[in-house]
Amino acid sequence: MMVSDEAKAVHAAYPAVDLHADTLMWTRWLGYDLHARHTPPLPWAALGGHVDIPRMREGGMAAQFFSLVSLPLRERGAGLARAVDEQIDALVEAIERRPRALRLVKRADEIRACEDEGQVAALLGIEGAHALEGDLDRVAHFARRGVRYMGLLHFSANEAGFPAYGRGRDDERGLTAWGRDLVARCEDASVLVDLAHINRRGFLDACAMATRPPIVSHTGVLGVFDHWRNIDDAQLRAVADKGGCVGVIFYPRYLGGNGLEPVVKHMLHILDVVGEDVPALGSDWDGFIVPTSPLKDPTGLPLLTEALLAAGVHERVIGKILRRNVLRVLEAG
Repeated sequence: MMVSDEAKAVHAAYPAVDLHADTLMWTRWLGYDLHARHTPPLPWAALGGHVDIPRMREGGMAAQFFSLVSLPLRERGAGLARAVDEQIDALVEAIERRPRALRLVKRADEIRACEDEGQVAALLGIEGAHALEGDLDRVAHFARRGVRYMGLLHFSANEAGFPAYGRGRDDERGLTAWGRDLVARCEDASVLVDLAHINRRGFLDACAMATRPPIVSHTGVLGVFDHWRNIDDAQLRAVADKGGCVGVIFYPRYLGGNGLEPVVKHMLHILDVVGEDVPALGSDWDGFIVPTSPLKDPTGLPLLTEALLAAGVHERVIGKILRRNVLRVLEAG
């Protein structure tokens, strides 16, 4: 698929912001270099090696949210919170090596400043409140280190609640009292609440109590494809009602097919149900997924802009999907 001059112009006007990539997990485990351009050898190409600064620049990206992953089974005895700190340390080291290329930021105006300076902006989010190890005071600690969103759940139950799928799943139980305290602590610390992976009841509980916009960093929608990982229209409305945004994942297994068309269908459904202020990018690059072929790494993002134009999405709305919805939530949260 070729990229038209019109799509190139639109894409250049709205440098993209993606809500979720697990790249720092690979940096911590394998020494993956953010500054080097990678062509991952098989079989790793199916699992990671999707994101680096050269390809982010080529794909017209302004900023990437790097998710901080701690796996309860893998990290047992080593410290879940320490695993998060070590990933932040890895990012800090990458920035110190080439500060003119990469900068850790928290705010929308800082992303714009990075663009002016020719830097790529890095933001941080934690995937799963198990990383706090039951200590709510760690919210402030991680906020001071640059964390901008907190995912309440991942693939296992924790003190906050229960996953949509995974160890300890319980669809009948919602956000715990500790989870409610966590939402309040996050809002106090200007840490966005991320509702990816949490079960439906906990999702709606968190939205009901939210006083700041929540996000869903990476997901599909049930209105397009029936899968446990995807969220329904009521969940979309709950996020929209609080001014939040929803990042569409690039994983064919959750989208219902490979290629750009399924990605666009999920975005169009969000537009139809809750309007243009909600959809965003939530790739899940480097997250043990095989991304949809045209979006196997950031260099394919102009193809997504082309596909959205071909689907009749207005340039102004594409700008919201690529970046402006996320920037608005950052400013409000």
